[in-house]
Amino acid sequence: MEIEKHDLWNGKTGGQPWMQRMLITWLRLMDIRILYFMMGWVVPFYMLCNRKGYTSTYNFFRKRFAFSPLKSFRYVYLNHFRFGQIILDRFAFYAGKTFKFEIDGYERFKHLASREEGFLQLSSHIGNYELAGYSLVAKEKHFNVLVFSGETETIMRNRARVLSKNKMCMIPVKEDMSHVFLLNKALNNGEIVSMPGDRIFGSPKYVECLFFGEKAKFPIGPFAVAVQRKVQVLAVFVMKESVDKYKIFIREVNIGSAEEGQLSQKEKMEKLAKVFATELEKVVRMYPVQWFNYYDFWSHL
Repeated sequence: MEIEKHDLWNGKTGGQPWMQRMLITWLRLMDIRILYFMMGWVVPFYMLCNRKGYTSTYNFFRKRFAFSPLKSFRYVYLNHFRFGQIILDRFAFYAGKTFKFEIDGYERFKHLASREEGFLQLSSHIGNYELAGYSLVAKEKHFNVLVFSGETETIMRNRARVLSKNKMCMIPVKEDMSHVFLLNKALNNGEIVSMPGDRIFGSPKYVECLFFGEKAKFPIGPFAVAVQRKVQVLAVFVMKESVDKYKIFIREVNIGSAEEGQLSQKEKMEKLAKVFATELEKVVRMYPVQWFNYYDFWSHL
């Protein structure tokens, strides 16, 4: 199934490059909690200016969690505030600050990282997945991260600087699909490839998965790669717990061996997508305010 190109979503960190550089400088000199406090007063104005994002998030809490109007409004504020913290934490990391990480399921990652074969690691637009690249390190393998290529030079340069310390590199998504060649090359070399599992980009093909009680679109690309390349898949969710602590959830995305032999390639792709959607929903239910999809995730079906 396909959708029109104008329905595809592209994300980009806000602010001009000089503003981003200044923010990094501030974070080197002050406690991040001061910026959290300042941001708390700005969030209501941002909500007013970003009506589309506000409405979709409000509907998310009303429909998917059955919250009252007042509670939904409060959660919209908490969601925007948490998102601001996530962005500040990324820049804080660029500035040299550190965070504590608790990892649930690390043995799964360690096992795949010790094998000769490459594997896929799926991200999503919840929590702060970028920090996984700075903390979830495989000494035995190179790590390749598929990233949106429209970010500012400041963001891309700082990402590259931090990632390079951990044998990691970025693969920018290109309209000519040349990133697919680099992706396949990395898997052929037994490396790790990280890509989003919840947003449709590049190829418009998708899978319909039951998500929070209603069908939603998930990109078929990551799951097609897994099936065609016969590689293992992990889903990784990096959720903010407190000012300086994150919890990383690592979950296997696979098909039971008994069932696998009875499915066609297309059915395997769809099954993997549905397993990923199920794992994603579990984590979102635990951390509802860390859902950062500011559009109607269930639209256009």
